Amino acid sequence: MEQSNRQPAAKEPFTDGQDQPVRKKAKANITRRWLLNNLGVSAIVLVVVAMTLSLIISFYYMSSAGQYVTSQLSTVSGLLRQYYTDNPSTFASQVRSLIQDWNPKDRAELMAVSRDGKVTMTSSGFEPTRDILASDFYDAVDSGSTGFFRGRLPDGERVVAVSMVTPDAAGDYAVIRIVSSLSRVDKHIRSYIVGITLLCIAILGLIFYQGMFFVNSIVIPVNRVGNTARRYADGDFSVRIPVDSDDELGELCKTINKMADNLSQSEAMKNEFISSVSHELRTPLTAIKGWAETIEAMPDDAEMIQKGMRVINSETERLSQMVEDLLDFSRMQNGKFTMEMSNVDILAELGDAVLIYTEKAKKEGIELIYTEPADLPIVHGDRNRLRQVFINIIDNAIKYSEKGGLVTVTTAVTPDRFIQIEVADNGCGISEEDLKKVKQKFFRANHIKRGSGIGLAVADEIISLHGGSVDIKSTIGKGTQVIISIPY
Repeated sequence: MEQSNRQPAAKEPFTDGQDQPVRKKAKANITRRWLLNNLGVSAIVLVVVAMTLSLIISFYYMSSAGQYVTSQLSTVSGLLRQYYTDNPSTFASQVRSLIQDWNPKDRAELMAVSRDGKVTMTSSGFEPTRDILASDFYDAVDSGSTGFFRGRLPDGERVVAVSMVTPDAAGDYAVIRIVSSLSRVDKHIRSYIVGITLLCIAILGLIFYQGMFFVNSIVIPVNRVGNTARRYADGDFSVRIPVDSDDELGELCKTINKMADNLSQSEAMKNEFISSVSHELRTPLTAIKGWAETIEAMPDDAEMIQKGMRVINSETERLSQMVEDLLDFSRMQNGKFTMEMSNVDILAELGDAVLIYTEKAKKEGIELIYTEPADLPIVHGDRNRLRQVFINIIDNAIKYSEKGGLVTVTTAVTPDRFIQIEVADNGCGISEEDLKKVKQKFFRANHIKRGSGIGLAVADEIISLHGGSVDIKSTIGKGTQVIISIPY
């Protein structure tokens, strides 16, 4: 077959259907789209989630720190009011004792501040400078009650602080202040943020790994399909795509492989058709040319001229029929196959077709028996096309019969308003496998006998356009029955 000798173009060096450069290009395109669409959206979502969680955690810890110093201030406030109510003269000494005995020194610092902003005593025992004061002190002094501050001191340390004006508003302990450093809180927040970030990176990495695995599971088969399709486009149908899965891609590979089988078969049938038609055209042309030369060389031999003219007429008719079949087939392929419908006496058309082949059957030693009915219903159809079908079927029956064979033509009318015409022979027959393909274009079950392989396809198309059918039954070595059903 011709397609087996065709090679793909040199610029496409295919090997096993997985051309590396093409695969990289396909992978780059699909991966880029996946990175932009899926992975990009996932990354944005994770960033938003991480930022939201970080803000929530930061807000929670900061609020907790603020609530802690505020609650401590409330406790101290209650004690100071009690001290001042019980004995105002001992208020200063009791404040000093409270600051010295302050328990949560590791979490907050308690200090006493004069009204002019001088820190007079701290629970840490160190005398801080005025710089540690913040807006909470000034707010408390201005409002005469309390003040709150959360932020950075001038030295850069982040703190949360609350201040309260004491009953001894003019003394050295005019303001009581609680300050808590946020360094530990910041450390906890940072650790949580780092953990959330690492978790998001791990999730993104897992998504990336799974996505790339999925992308590669698509890219490689698609690339293989693409490379194989290019080979098909170049006319090389020898390669098939491995089917590695039962999913949609696997089904696609199976479909493409089936398509390649059909294309390969069609290519082979087409090539055989071209070869067959060329031979069929050459044979009558050779006979016509030979007899024309003979007649020209022997112009006075009347018997030879008469014999030659019979051959020329016969072969010309054969050529004409062959060309007509080719034209009909071309019209079928282009969707321009038309019918001229009218009321037709199908009995007359069938009788003419049988009469045409009666003499031919006698010459080839084949008995043609036609059981002519008294009458048949009128059908609505194309007179010439129906005669063409009868001629084609009877010609095939004689062609595939041996000398001494028998061809019978019978008719019947069915209760469901169909006329059935059966043409049967006892010739070579058709195998069960070939029987399924005999009505396909270009197909020839018998390669020894002459023929183009399109006559039966044309006949089947004509009967289909009449609303009927062509059914074929055959047994190897016993013969073939062709039943033409036409509605009336």
